[in-house]
Amino acid sequence: MKRPTLWPILALAAMLTFSCSTDAIEEETIDAIVASHVPNTKEIEIEIMEIINNHRIEAGLNPLNNLGQVKAEAYNHTEYMIERNGISHDNFFIRKANLENTVGAVRVGENVAYGYRYAQSVVNAWLNSPGHRDVIEGDYTDFEISAEQDVEGRWYYTNIFVKK
Repeated sequence: MKRPTLWPILALAAMLTFSCSTDAIEEETIDAIVASHVPNTKEIEIEIMEIINNHRIEAGLNPLNNLGQVKAEAYNHTEYMIERNGISHDNFFIRKANLENTVGAVRVGENVAYGYRYAQSVVNAWLNSPGHRDVIEGDYTDFEISAEQDVEGRWYYTNIFVKK
């Protein structure tokens, strides 16, 4: 007879013990992203940005400016992909919100890639993909790229575009 009154108490205890807060996870993720440093620019990154800007100019579009906070977001995501051993757009909306809040972005786009050893090859791959090409040729004012290698020397790329 006392068992039915014990079940609600056990259920409540279980919910309190095993529950987690989505807000807490998002805040930790955002704090980790905002706290990132901006690494020195690599030669391959400069080459990629030059190739993209040359393509935009040839297409009659404005060249894009570099923006440090965009580099920090790109770097964090590239490191995330290396840790996960695969490419993704995971947490894109967090990066987008960070850029809206920190640099006043009104539009954000992103291209990612993996495995390309040369700047021209990764940009060619993006330009040969309609969705990636649309991002490169989109209505943006600024961009940055992060190119990082994993422990086995494989390249990972995150290219973020912003309109302010």
